[in-house]
Amino acid sequence: MIFHVSSHLSLDENIVLQELGAIVTEFIEIGNDKVLKYFLTSLPTSPFYLPRGKAVREQLDIPITLPSWLFENELKCYVTQYEKMGFIRGLNYYRNFNISWELTAPCMGSKVEVPSKFIVGELDVTYNIPGIRECMNFDVMKKHVPLLEDVVVIEGVGHFV
Repeated sequence: MIFHVSSHLSLDENIVLQELGAIVTEFIEIGNDKVLKYFLTSLPTSPFYLPRGKAVREQLDIPITLPSWLFENELKCYVTQYEKMGFIRGLNYYRNFNISWELTAPCMGSKVEVPSKFIVGELDVTYNIPGIRECMNFDVMKKHVPLLEDVVVIEGVGHFV
């Protein structure tokens, strides 16, 4: 089954995109609208885990009410984009996490040298990994981001700020 083939990708990249895993197949069966609604509204503070054959189907059997900050027309915009591109690229990022670290190794020790503001949701999974909050405080981050203006932690918000 070919989910999406893009003309601007190399042959090797298109081959990777053609190989649908169980999770992507389940996302297609469930529907982008339900999957995106779940991802945008759920607030798990522990690492997200998608066991084979049990992705998010069980969680999606219950109705999800959109929060006040997410309007139906905005959700439809996201759904339209994911219908074009699918979830496979985002999932491939996590499948290749170790390779990403290897590719960015030459950047170790580099500093972000543009004016910046760091914004994170208090309930973001990454913010709740043990030891991360200490690294995300202003003084620690300022060592790596010299022009850091502020660190903002938004209460009651998850990953999608």
